[in-house]
Amino acid sequence: MALTSKLSVKAQTVLPQAVRDHLRVGPGDEIEYELRDGCAIVRPRRKIGADPFAAFTEWSGPNDEEDYADL
Repeated sequence: MALTSKLSVKAQTVLPQAVRDHLRVGPGDEIEYELRDGCAIVRPRRKIGADPFAAFTEWSGPNDEEDYADL
């Protein structure tokens, strides 16, 4: 499946929803690019170690954020 997006005059683009879903990224997340053989590989930038709970993605939904916000 090929997905496309356009560059703005400021060279900005929006990742298609299917790409965001596949990479499991959202607002505030960082992505990184690797240039290889004429291609750009896009992947989420994971900061394992900075957040001790980063590996527990099963508790990272909006309901959980609200339920555990005061902890």
